[in-house]
Amino acid sequence: MASEIRNPQLWQEGRLKIDWVRHHMPLLNGLEEEFSETLPFKGLKVALSVHLEAKTAYLCEVLAAGGAEMYVTGSNPLSTQDDVAAALVEAGLNVYAWYDATPEEYEAHIRRVIEVGPNIIIDDGGDLVNLMHTEYSHLISEVIGGCEETTTGILRLITLNKAGALKFPMMLVNNADCKHLFDNRYGTGQSVWDGINRTTNLIVAGKNVVVAGYGWCGKGVAMRAKGLGAEVIVTEVDPIKAMEAVMDSFKVMKMSQAACEGDIFVTVTGCDDVIVKEHFEVMKDGAICCNAGHFDCEVNVAQLRDMAVEVKPARKNITGYTLADGRRIYVIAEGRLVNLAAGDGHPAEIMDMSFAIQALSARYLVENRDKVSREPGHMVNDVPLEIDREVAARKLSYWGCEIDTLTPQQHKYLFGE
Repeated sequence: MASEIRNPQLWQEGRLKIDWVRHHMPLLNGLEEEFSETLPFKGLKVALSVHLEAKTAYLCEVLAAGGAEMYVTGSNPLSTQDDVAAALVEAGLNVYAWYDATPEEYEAHIRRVIEVGPNIIIDDGGDLVNLMHTEYSHLISEVIGGCEETTTGILRLITLNKAGALKFPMMLVNNADCKHLFDNRYGTGQSVWDGINRTTNLIVAGKNVVVAGYGWCGKGVAMRAKGLGAEVIVTEVDPIKAMEAVMDSFKVMKMSQAACEGDIFVTVTGCDDVIVKEHFEVMKDGAICCNAGHFDCEVNVAQLRDMAVEVKPARKNITGYTLADGRRIYVIAEGRLVNLAAGDGHPAEIMDMSFAIQALSARYLVENRDKVSREPGHMVNDVPLEIDREVAARKLSYWGCEIDTLTPQQHKYLFGE
């Protein structure tokens, strides 16, 4: 089945991007070398739906080095980089994705990687798993298991698992400490502001930044906004997280109040309708809205469009909505993931850890296919602690850091063994 990409001639530009991140991802370098020798995925088909940019491409090449037959698509219509997709095809992988895909094209590309009958699924947001269960259930018997990259996808998996409807084991990669403590906080924190700053070319210092959601991603976004000189306001539905925000020196209020004060709004909740009509009605002239959650439902762009008397591009990746009273509200990247739809995503050194967890979790599923539970209601699995610790130890080693170890007496004191 031939690949479906926008322009094969772009492959050299994409190769430069992949080679750049390769030099900054030592964990994947090490795994590529190991996998080339041990071939843990030999004879297996891997379907992958992750934001298709350079770091993801390198993960695909590492899995391919381990013997995997790779079938690759994106997980967001605006995050696929056509030159990177072309480079993967030039390297012999199967790719079905292009930038700015229509909803129909995006779904068709998802179908392409499912139709091959994958043995391992690597998902980001749950689209592959969802389609496999709803329309390709006849292929489920071929699936050894899968790995889920993000919070949104995990929430979908947990719901499916509780209903006893999840039909194959899934590794909750996002829950691993070497993923969410670093990727979600430091990766999202930096890449969100990379996307906002390169797209708007406006200063952050002195502005009121509203961060909706104070999970690990929200913590990172707020921390970086503070570092850039902004006054940060946090909105939350969880009283404990709201307390954390207060003690981290941020203002906490309802969105209805924050909407009047914000200059830049960043949603990062994983929920829908976080910013809606009642908030647009009181926003300042020139307010900028963007989303850092997986799906484009947190900022209700459809309601804003209905309110507007004029809608037109204000700048590349920014749409301006003029309201009846003359106020203008701007939305970056159509309300899709701002750090990927308007940027290059997380830094390579951060994704090195996240994708090492992905690769090792996929190998774990293959090596333990007869041990991992396939009982209904027991299909979601945390990443084993030894994988988390292995990734951390390797990363520290590459940084040239050494840490202490417990003496036998200390171990006995702490654990009684």
